[in-house]
Amino acid sequence: MNSFNMAAVTPELALLIGAGAVLIGDLFVSNRERNVTYGGALFVLLVAAYEVWQSMAAGSVQYAFGGMFVVDPMTGVLKITAIVAAAFSLIYAQSYARDRDIWRGEFFALVLFALLGILCMISANNLLVIYLGLELQALALYALVALRRDDARGTEAAMKYFILGAMASGFLLYGMSMLYGATGTLDINAIAHRAAGGGVVSFALLLGTIFLIAGIAFKLGVVPFHMWVPDVYQGAPTPVALLLASAPKLGAFAMAFRLLVEGVPQLAVDWQHILAVLAIASIAIGNVTAVAQTNIKRMLGYSTVAQMGFMMLAMLAGVVSGNLNVTAGAYSAATFYVVTYALATAGAFGIVLLIAREGFEAEEIADLRGLARRSPWYAFLMSLVMFSLAGVPPTMGFYAKFVVLQALLSGTASGMVSLAVAAVLFSLVGAFYYIRVVKVMWFEEPTESHPIHARHDMRIALSLNGLLALILGILPQGLLALCDNAVLRALGS
Repeated sequence: MNSFNMAAVTPELALLIGAGAVLIGDLFVSNRERNVTYGGALFVLLVAAYEVWQSMAAGSVQYAFGGMFVVDPMTGVLKITAIVAAAFSLIYAQSYARDRDIWRGEFFALVLFALLGILCMISANNLLVIYLGLELQALALYALVALRRDDARGTEAAMKYFILGAMASGFLLYGMSMLYGATGTLDINAIAHRAAGGGVVSFALLLGTIFLIAGIAFKLGVVPFHMWVPDVYQGAPTPVALLLASAPKLGAFAMAFRLLVEGVPQLAVDWQHILAVLAIASIAIGNVTAVAQTNIKRMLGYSTVAQMGFMMLAMLAGVVSGNLNVTAGAYSAATFYVVTYALATAGAFGIVLLIAREGFEAEEIADLRGLARRSPWYAFLMSLVMFSLAGVPPTMGFYAKFVVLQALLSGTASGMVSLAVAAVLFSLVGAFYYIRVVKVMWFEEPTESHPIHARHDMRIALSLNGLLALILGILPQGLLALCDNAVLRALGS
């Protein structure tokens, strides 16, 4: 194992250097020339994506910094998706951010720093690295939520996010300290090895795991740690809400996988029951509460709560009796689910950003009335991502829910059938509010005659984003096979 291996961290180095260059370079450009720093930020993302793709193509598992940092196919899938989500947030933000005077270097740099934290979380193989990545992501996101300093709602949302985020970080750090106290190491693989070998205080290990789950649940936004999600989504600038709803969920999923699946697998039966309660509560409360929302950003916030609950079903389904293929199938279903969720949510927020203009936020579902009359293509794209989030065939969201339910029913633990039935029933409730958006766009008269204009790069990105919801639903085998291989390699490393 290479004790240093800088080649393994080239995407993170690219983001670190690029974010600093963008921040400094922005000092020397005027507002009219801000496309220079915007182009620089996109170039940095492209370089990072290329480096991640190169490591995925190599197919090998690499370690860096004495095993504290790991690069494997699973990290590649999650990192590519996180980079794509960050790119979408920048591309979709242009008109909105210019009109609201936040199209500045600090916006680009904070997005890159948040992404850097997420990538560190995804590759972390050490409790300390997980926490450093988490705090880097969180501090950048706190600043992004409060970027509009003259907006009272944004300031309130940032305060709520900061206070509750600090509390969740405390839970997570306390849980990590319990694991360290019980095993005497910060290395995740070593924790699993020492816990499996006996000689550790099982109560301290279990208590630490409970605190870890509390921190993970906050970052995923699941019940009962979901109260910040709709408020922060509504109060944050819409491009920041897009970023919050997509890329950090990938990092939180990776953190859950590293800490629970790789760190304390011998306690799997215990944390499986906790995840089952959190998952069903999230699906139920998220879907039922979203029905009552008229603000589309709040609706998408409660949608996130429900979607993350569904993803947790696949996480708990991975606890089976020694069958590696079934276990890998469950975790690959969870990976597939969180990837498709991030893409669909980015598309939904993209359409909201498209409709917004100077002095008009386009936050209510009613603001989408008659969108099909004003632009049938964008209404079609929004319909695709709504159907995907609802799980309607032949979109990628349907197949994602299908593989999760398949993994759940393949599990050997008792109660899996009941969990699957409850998840399906509450998902049917959730389909109502997604289809309501489609109905408003296609079957109601428009209240706005303002033409919809989009920059060339935004049109391309939105079209690609929306069509992916259909393409990955009709042809999901490639991505699912990639997730299967990634999880198998991660479990075997």
